Amino acid sequence: MNNYIVRPKTTDQLLLTRYCSFVGIDTGGTRETSELLFDDFEEHDESENLKEKIYHRLEHDRQEIADRAQAAYSKETMAKKYMEEYDRNGHRERILLIDVNCKGSSTGKIVYDLYSSIRASGRSASICYGRGEKIEEKDIHKFGVDWETKFHGGMARLTGYNGYFSPVSTQRLIRFIEEFKPDLIHMHELHAYFVNIKPLVTYIKAKRIPLIWTFHCEYMYTGKCGHAYECTNFQYECGNCPAVRDYPKSLFFDKTKQMLKMKKELLNDLDFTIITPSQWLADRVEVSFLRDKEIKVIHNGIDTDVFHPTDASELRCALKIKKDTKIFLFVAPDVMSVRKGGHWILKLAKKMIDYNCVFILVGNGTPPELKPINTIFVGAVKDQSELVAYYSIADCFLLCSEKETYSMTCAEALCCGIPVIGFKCGAPETVFAEPDAKFVNYGDLEQIEVLIKENIL
Repeated sequence: MNNYIVRPKTTDQLLLTRYCSFVGIDTGGTRETSELLFDDFEEHDESENLKEKIYHRLEHDRQEIADRAQAAYSKETMAKKYMEEYDRNGHRERILLIDVNCKGSSTGKIVYDLYSSIRASGRSASICYGRGEKIEEKDIHKFGVDWETKFHGGMARLTGYNGYFSPVSTQRLIRFIEEFKPDLIHMHELHAYFVNIKPLVTYIKAKRIPLIWTFHCEYMYTGKCGHAYECTNFQYECGNCPAVRDYPKSLFFDKTKQMLKMKKELLNDLDFTIITPSQWLADRVEVSFLRDKEIKVIHNGIDTDVFHPTDASELRCALKIKKDTKIFLFVAPDVMSVRKGGHWILKLAKKMIDYNCVFILVGNGTPPELKPINTIFVGAVKDQSELVAYYSIADCFLLCSEKETYSMTCAEALCCGIPVIGFKCGAPETVFAEPDAKFVNYGDLEQIEVLIKENIL
């Protein structure tokens, strides 16, 4: 059997408290002297009853994790802090939010949640977005033209310039700004081939429209990279880009030096506030050419009316997973991409093949032909309630990304009451705290296994 751990004798009272604050069998006086509830103990030889108490206690701990996370990472908490920022220099009645999409991605959900909160407060709000399905709701406008977005992507690959095309879509956006007359613009992501950045920002600058800009990645202070990883070229000048063929890719030319120069000329004299979802990303901005701008941190929020602990026993049955089998969950847009780290999950599954556990991978991506027998690939899950069910059956959420500027999946898991174990990858280890989230150095699978055995199995 591999479902128990024998620890050496210790006189450390704090350590003993960690190990013993659970449930147990009364051995004579144990109930009376314990800090736990009287009912957390069972009579000697009542192993089946003790087993049920263990499951009950685990569910109680899960709710405590969820309560802590929901207080910190809810959309209500996020919206309250953004409202305070909107009104810092006077009440703002008409707010325009701009992003690559709406509802359909992590930033799209954030933008829609803010839009809903602004409207619920009695103000006017509108969303302008460039990509995705057209949404038929009041004051939500798709300005991006799909054929032009495809053309923009093609030209970026051919010329090396991205964010330089889409003149029709850009003019549609500017016309809407003219009509809506916002008191403040809240900008989000501008990469992804849907807008010409220079004329848009030049217009906002000329009209002196107050601007808050949430950086969800590093794109606006690098030549082109959403994640600069270990590269520090952006602190001086880009060029000779090691990621020139990564998204947003160029097939032939490295124009990162010219694009960074354009961003410096465009943004240096622009009066705006930068918001980042993590202190890690704020620290990165502070070593860029935008270091003199006002920079604040507001954590991304999620819908806790959706992401909370639920009874997902039917899903466990459908997947034919026994009640005493531990479940480790991995969620990513592309589970097998190197950046998200699905290969680490497969390596970990192989290492733990003899344990009573299973690894579930949720997201797009083709599983390898020879995958460990203790893995389940379920593909992309678009229905949020179904995704919550996967979180709710899990005993632990695993994060194996190379780099994250926040990690919405960590927030979602914690709000569903699931502890997180993962690699240090930038922001998550600065946002999500122990005891509910634990992180080790990137690539250290041995230590991940140790944490799993100590905290989950």
